[in-house]
Amino acid sequence: MAKAKTEDNIEEAKKAPKSKSTSKTKISKEAKKIEELTEELEISKDKHIRLYSEFENFRRRTAKEKLEMISTANESLISSLLSVLDDFERADKAFNKDTDVKAIKEGVDLVFNKLKNVLEQKGTKKMELEAGSDFDPDFHEAITQIPSPKKALKGKIVDVIENGYMLGDKVVRFAKVVTGA
Repeated sequence: MAKAKTEDNIEEAKKAPKSKSTSKTKISKEAKKIEELTEELEISKDKHIRLYSEFENFRRRTAKEKLEMISTANESLISSLLSVLDDFERADKAFNKDTDVKAIKEGVDLVFNKLKNVLEQKGTKKMELEAGSDFDPDFHEAITQIPSPKKALKGKIVDVIENGYMLGDKVVRFAKVVTGA
């Protein structure tokens, strides 16, 4: 019986170190796993910070480009109109020197045509209106209403006070009209 107890103790002793080493192995595996996950987390945090910084830089850059585009959007129009301004300055000098009305009228007509061509090249179109056209509030602004001289002009355009203009399909200035009542 004493021998059986001793053998049992030996077997328990053999098992005990194994269970301690097994628990140490488990702890070291868990510690290793924690280190791996911590490293993975640090890499993910770094990627997130870099991505966020990149997005912020993109946002700032596009905002700056948008401001630059807005500030220089009309540059080509202005440079085209400057030549017309130069022509008006020359015409003004001619008014002071010349007394020939016909020559001055021709000069003003040339400047007017040049201005009209510049605006057309930039996509501006004049609305074609005449008395008797239908009134459309999407394109016309009725500044007053008068008793219609003819029954056919009731609710229609009687007179165009100021022409309307469009840039592409967008109304830049509504035509100011008088309508018949």
